[in-house]
Amino acid sequence: MQNILEIKNLRKKFGDFGVENVSFSLPKGYIMGFVGKNGAGKTTTIKAILNMLHRDSGEIKIFGKDNLEHEADVKRKIGVVMDSPFFEENWTLIQTGKALKPFYPDWSDAKYNQMLNKFQLSPTKKIKELSRGMKMKIQIACALAHDPDFLILDEPTGGLDAVARDELMDELKEFITNENKSILFSTHITSDLEKIADYITFIDNGRIIHSDTKDNLLEKYVVVKGGLGTLSDSLKSTIIGYTETRVNFEGIIEKSKLSSLGSGVVAEPATMDELVVYFNKGGDRLTR
Repeated sequence: MQNILEIKNLRKKFGDFGVENVSFSLPKGYIMGFVGKNGAGKTTTIKAILNMLHRDSGEIKIFGKDNLEHEADVKRKIGVVMDSPFFEENWTLIQTGKALKPFYPDWSDAKYNQMLNKFQLSPTKKIKELSRGMKMKIQIACALAHDPDFLILDEPTGGLDAVARDELMDELKEFITNENKSILFSTHITSDLEKIADYITFIDNGRIIHSDTKDNLLEKYVVVKGGLGTLSDSLKSTIIGYTETRVNFEGIIEKSKLSSLGSGVVAEPATMDELVVYFNKGGDRLTR
């Protein structure tokens, strides 16, 4: 299986914070959800992929090419949507398209106009006149207008209402029907992951704590619940995101470790929402 993205031992420090030994890969033809709390390292990793910041060490390959040595080549085939738009505020949407067109040999005015029409964006509107959700839509229109092979989306559904999110999910599903294309998107909206993600990569405190297919993750972990006093301290430490109320506990655990918990513990299938919540609570107990 050929990878469209490969990251090996990426390291970038900012004083007390940074990403450390980040490694994961994304095969062609798949969508990866990149998940973690605010400040976990998602945007730092994405900016390193795009060479928007200089990494301290590690290796990043896109389309099998080093992203530093072949930066211009790989960026021509990448579509990017960041959390905040990087367009000139006084440009109209027509001017925005014209400004970007020379950088992309495969830019399509027809595709760009089609996306503006689909998102109900007036070509004569200025960037500064758009709402946050509309600014996200214009980024998406620009990202798709040059027929990229790799989409990188940093919180792409931020500021979008439910209808607009569904429209975007449909666009991404259509994009990925081409088996040579892939998508990496960071999000905190678990319904997005449920709908379209094939792979899930969790990052916490700058380290990758899990990266696998969505189906494997859902098969590997279960939610456990039980009464207080039924677990020793050592058994508590095996439960990821362990949480107590006045009368019981809950968390998630690998199915293979269920037998160690003994009687009085109820195990239930985990949802993606529960995995995200408990991984965020107890990421330091996870290993890759």
